[in-house]
Amino acid sequence: MRAPSRSPSLFVLPEKPDFSGELRLMEQGIVHVAGVDEAGRGPLAGPVVAAAVVFAADNLPQGLDDSKRLPPARRAELYENILSRAVAVSVASISARAIDGSDIRKAALAAMRRAVAGLSVSAGYVLVDGRDVPPGLPCLAEAWIKGDQRSLSIAAASIIAKVLRDRMMERAGNIYPAYGFARHAGYGTAVHRRAIEEQGAIAGLHRFTFAPLKNMHIEDTP
Repeated sequence: MRAPSRSPSLFVLPEKPDFSGELRLMEQGIVHVAGVDEAGRGPLAGPVVAAAVVFAADNLPQGLDDSKRLPPARRAELYENILSRAVAVSVASISARAIDGSDIRKAALAAMRRAVAGLSVSAGYVLVDGRDVPPGLPCLAEAWIKGDQRSLSIAAASIIAKVLRDRMMERAGNIYPAYGFARHAGYGTAVHRRAIEEQGAIAGLHRFTFAPLKNMHIEDTP
């Protein structure tokens, strides 16, 4: 379900995300406001990962920001702080194979919906980063463009999703060291593209509906 957007103006971005949107909803009697974001829409390999985070107003982490504006070491610190303070955190992922069977937009929205559904508390309202509200949510929701720079809950979700996805790709790099996944997390860097040209693509890990993989033939693994 979607509510009329009351997202702050794009031209009045705060210096750092805050909790004002969540407080506005809490003042209306909504107990649990979930912030939702995803990581991994653009890479050539790996899953898309979504997270949902619910905070209490009296136990907020300090220093949260859009995960893209934070160095890896700081993201890792905040990841632990979020887990220790949040009322609830939930994560969901959609594999590269499933992305190829649908499309990345639908896959990202499905991951966000599953993350909300997996919360240990029932969300009374959802704030989603981006332009789209995932279909099938159990409550009203708003989509906030640049929400990870506006809402503490969305910023926290962006950090959780980014850190977990990066760790997943590091593990993939341990299995397939020639591709350098720990360095680029599956994005289409020159190093990654060269590895694909030299080594071929990996069934189940690379996204064959993404250029430059669309026309590649691969023998699928059992």
